[in-house]
Amino acid sequence: MIRSLVFAGSLCSASCAQSDILKLAVTTSFENSGLADVLLPEIEADLGIDLQLLVVGTGQALRLGEAGDVDAILVHSRAPEEAFVADGFGTHRREIMYNDFVLIGPKSDKVQIAATSGAAKSLQRIADAQATYVSRGDDSGTHKAELKIWQIAELEPATFGTWYNAVGAGMGAALNTASALNAYIISDRASWLNFKNKGDLALLFSGDPVLFNQYAYLPVNPEKHPTVQYEMALKLEEWLVSEKSAALINTYQINGETLFVFNGQQ
Repeated sequence: MIRSLVFAGSLCSASCAQSDILKLAVTTSFENSGLADVLLPEIEADLGIDLQLLVVGTGQALRLGEAGDVDAILVHSRAPEEAFVADGFGTHRREIMYNDFVLIGPKSDKVQIAATSGAAKSLQRIADAQATYVSRGDDSGTHKAELKIWQIAELEPATFGTWYNAVGAGMGAALNTASALNAYIISDRASWLNFKNKGDLALLFSGDPVLFNQYAYLPVNPEKHPTVQYEMALKLEEWLVSEKSAALINTYQINGETLFVFNGQQ
């Protein structure tokens, strides 16, 4: 049985987990992309793992790992991932796949971000025009990537006015808000392509190297939390970097567009 849960409150510690359950914290973008629906049945069939997904932002996923409430995490924000391992909460970090972040906005694009030469310049134009903008605002990998771009633009979201809407929600909910407000937003490409309620929004800017979006797998350290399902987590890791996983990831498309590129190493 495969279960996918949106995190809503505290979990019991790993010590109360059933021995045949593997708890994996994953980003909302992974869930929203639809790739989970492709990979999870194959994982269950091949490994016999009872996989329970906790669908959260990257920041929350890391905190669940620190607390030992999950056995492994699959997230997309390199600096905090490396800190997670350096602090002893994870045994290692293994890259699995990547895509990119994209800038979405009204098809009319009155501030003309589509004509800019970089992501920071796009956000600068939005800020100068005080055009309606939606931020995840939830300490997710996408939110961290957005904050990095504001920093490059030498702008501080804390100083912005009411045009800047930090919703504190997952990617799907944030995109729905952007659609309702006809607003600009940063999304991972996969979530955007799988999003059904696009309304008058369109993909306006992509391709800046700062928008690169790497996903990595980190098993929780059993020396910190002896009750985690570490051996099971390692089995899942080896499956995720297998040829079968690579083929499933690389061939997953929506409307002829590839959502992820596998780059895991054996």
